[in-house]
Amino acid sequence: MIQKKVIICINWGTKYGPTYINRLYAMVARNITPPFEMVCFTDNASGIRPEVRCEELPPLDARLPVGTPGIWQKSRLWGPKLADLEGPVLFMDLDLVITGNLDGFFEYGDPESVVLCRNQLASLGSFGQFERKGQTSVFRFPVGKLYPLQQMFANDPQAIADKYRFEQRFVTANAPGGVKFFPTNLIAHFRQNCAITFPLNFFFPPRIPNNARIVIFPGDLLPTHAIEGRWGPNGLLFKSRLSYIAAVLSPKFTGRGRFSSLRHFILPALWVDEIWRE
Repeated sequence: MIQKKVIICINWGTKYGPTYINRLYAMVARNITPPFEMVCFTDNASGIRPEVRCEELPPLDARLPVGTPGIWQKSRLWGPKLADLEGPVLFMDLDLVITGNLDGFFEYGDPESVVLCRNQLASLGSFGQFERKGQTSVFRFPVGKLYPLQQMFANDPQAIADKYRFEQRFVTANAPGGVKFFPTNLIAHFRQNCAITFPLNFFFPPRIPNNARIVIFPGDLLPTHAIEGRWGPNGLLFKSRLSYIAAVLSPKFTGRGRFSSLRHFILPALWVDEIWRE
C-alpha cells in the first residue's frame, strides 16, 4: 500500500486555469484519506489555492508535434525527475469529476506498475487484433519509469505522433513492463457511461454509474457543457426538449445529421454542478 498519496496534474496556457485546478483539489480533499499531497506542474501559478503545491513545467528537450490530436504536453511528466517526488504518483486531468473515494487508486496492484484507466473505444489497429487501449485521463506510474518513452519521443516527436496519434496509445504500447488497468467500474466516461441512450435521453438526465469514483470527460465535452445540457462546445442548446426537437426536424436545420443530433441530446447533469466545486 502507498503510504503518502500524491496526485499530480499539469496546466499550460489558458484553456483551464486556476478554477479547474482549485476545484480538482477540493474534490480530491473531500474524497481521500490523508496524508495526501497535490502537485500542479504549471506555467502560471496565479490564482491557485495555497494547498496546491505548484512547480514549474518539467523540461522537455523536444519540439512538440503539430497536426495531431494527442495531448503530447503530458510527455513532460515522463522525465527522470518530477520536482522532488519519488515513487508512485496518480495523474488526473483537470476536467474530470470525482464522485467517490480515491483510496483504491493507490491500493490497486503493484506500486511499481503503470496503471491506466481502460479506453472503452477498442478498435482494430496497426498493432494487430483488438488493441488494449489505455486512457491517461487518470493513470498511476512511478516517477522516472516512463523516461524511456520520453527519450523515444524526443528522438522524433512528429514521427511518434503521426504513428500513434494519441499520447495514451503510445504509453499503452510502450510502457516498460507493459501496463495494467484500473477496474473498469471505478472510472466512468461521461459520453459512454453517463449519457442516456436515445430516445430515453429526452426523459432522463445523465447519471453516475454504480461504484464509479471518477467521471472523465475526454474530447471537447467539459463539465460546464454537461451542466448546461449540451454535447460539447458546438452542441445545440435550447430552453426545452420540444424546441430542440423542433429545431432539428426543421427544413432549415443545417447542423450534423438529424438522427445524430437527436441521439446527442442531453438534459442538464445537475449532479456535476453539485460535485464540481470548491
